[in-house]
Amino acid sequence: MMYKNGGDIIVREPRKASASTVLEGILASIPPQKYLLAHIRYATVGTVRKENCHPFHAADISGRWWTMIHNGTIYSGSGTYRYYRRQSGDTDSERLFLAFIDGINDRLGKGSLGERERFSFVNDFVAEHAPRNKLNLMIWDGELLFVHKNMKNTMSFRRMNGGLLFSTVPLDDSEWVPIPMAQLVAYKDGREVFRGDRHKGVFTPTLEYITALDAMNI
Repeated sequence: MMYKNGGDIIVREPRKASASTVLEGILASIPPQKYLLAHIRYATVGTVRKENCHPFHAADISGRWWTMIHNGTIYSGSGTYRYYRRQSGDTDSERLFLAFIDGINDRLGKGSLGERERFSFVNDFVAEHAPRNKLNLMIWDGELLFVHKNMKNTMSFRRMNGGLLFSTVPLDDSEWVPIPMAQLVAYKDGREVFRGDRHKGVFTPTLEYITALDAMNI
């Protein structure tokens, strides 16, 4: 599915890229983009269908559009369970995003948010939800790109063509720089503009998490 929201082009298709019927045409016809987010979903929680495809995309009460892609699993999701009946699909990532949008709306109810205030909110949200969860994600608010990881040996970036390319794993033999662990970073126009404090929510896979994941998929 391809549609436009808030000036962004959104493409979601519930199949692997190599089997896509539209990807080649999109890549050949889409105009140059200043920012582009791409996500390949490994379906750990939720079925394989359009509603579960990333990115998740919504406007806050000020009219600002937010976009999120999440590579991970929410094991400790007590703050997101209440969104189960509101979500379009059945993924933990969508519930996390709905909680995020409600949180930003609550904050906007106290006044408008500049770049630093938006970073502060995202930083607090990530630090709150990272413990016991794998929270590798990217969030785009139309001006700032927020990047976070809390699992080792994942997510790095390289500089190219005056910008930055982020990836879960290095894509070539170039010099790739690891994203800081358990520390939110915000980028604008290819440069870092904000960095939060390192939090304690580093994710380490254990038998407990693997067992919980198996239970989710019964």
